[in-house]
Amino acid sequence: MSGAAPVRVLVCDDQVLVRTGLVTIIDAQPDLEVAGECGDGRTAVDLAVELRPDVVVMDVRMPVLDGIEATRLLAGAGVAHPVKVLVVTTFNLDEYVYQALRAGASGFLLKDAPPVQLLHGIRTVATGAALLDPEVTRRLVGTYAARIRPADGAAAEDVPLTPRELEVLRLLADGFSNSEIAAALLISQETVKTFVSRILTKLDLRDRVQAVVYAYRHGLVT
Repeated sequence: MSGAAPVRVLVCDDQVLVRTGLVTIIDAQPDLEVAGECGDGRTAVDLAVELRPDVVVMDVRMPVLDGIEATRLLAGAGVAHPVKVLVVTTFNLDEYVYQALRAGASGFLLKDAPPVQLLHGIRTVATGAALLDPEVTRRLVGTYAARIRPADGAAAEDVPLTPRELEVLRLLADGFSNSEIAAALLISQETVKTFVSRILTKLDLRDRVQAVVYAYRHGLVT
């Protein structure tokens, strides 16, 4: 990333030792810089609005306002200028992951992940990609599929996609990577990327995770 502006990161964690560790790791990278830090969700929202970081690293359990609600205010549905949020927590609970993603988070990591994984997560989310293993996504959204499906009976026939785009979306929701989708449909990975981009644009979705939730919501996968 030589020559490019560094990715600006806001670090939000109520544990000072953890926060200091995150700040130190991030600031040591030539392509990343810490734009600010804080210890509660309300300050996280205020600082994110003021500083406009590229990525917010957000803890879940924080005072004043928890990380899930702070994420909703920064990246949730209807937010005019959403911020990319990477949720980092000590709690490996499906419910937390589910709530974080529904709130608009672009990724989810555990605090005991090695530093290299955290840095990869920040860089991934900064590019606009989602950070969640496809298998985890499938298991997670599958677990909560009944809760995700709306009562208004949104159905597959209401989805404004071509048959080919629907095929790609279904495979995406089944946890297939771009290369696996390419192999399954006998097309190039570049073509898959084009399809995915078109799907996200047509459905007004931010990333692949939202696409998976959308597919479950509309009964495209079960």
